Amino acid sequence: MRKIASFKVNHDTLKPGVYISRKDGDAVTYDLRMKTPNSGSYITPKSLHTIEHLLATYVRNSEYSDEVIYAGPMGCRTGFYLIMRDSVSSDSLISLLRAAFEYIANFSGEIPGSTRIECGNYMEHDLDAAKADAREYCEILKNVTAGNMSY
Repeated sequence: MRKIASFKVNHDTLKPGVYISRKDGDAVTYDLRMKTPNSGSYITPKSLHTIEHLLATYVRNSEYSDEVIYAGPMGCRTGFYLIMRDSVSSDSLISLLRAAFEYIANFSGEIPGSTRIECGNYMEHDLDAAKADAREYCEILKNVTAGNMSY
């Protein structure tokens, strides 16, 4: 089998940021890298799950809701993939991400979709950890520009 694109990225040199992972037709996959790979510091499963719920809810309720295809976690627990239509500019995407992670960092209340009926693992959430991880990523997002989104 062919090696998939994400396995061709040198994870030993990859730093936290936002990267264009691939383009498929009108779909752009963004690598929202929150942690340095293979560093020993990862997003905990409970935080990852909570960020997933909050991120997906935020972007799917934003002005770009019709352009969102998918928002979900990486199995390695170093970040998320966000797949958007290519009609969203890089600058608009960066603004959306800054707003989304500020929303997560400051969130209070019931985590959307976190009841037993709505979620297949509803007891595995950690809002405090998710907020802390989001605050760290907000600092990283301050330095992201359309010009530095390549691996």
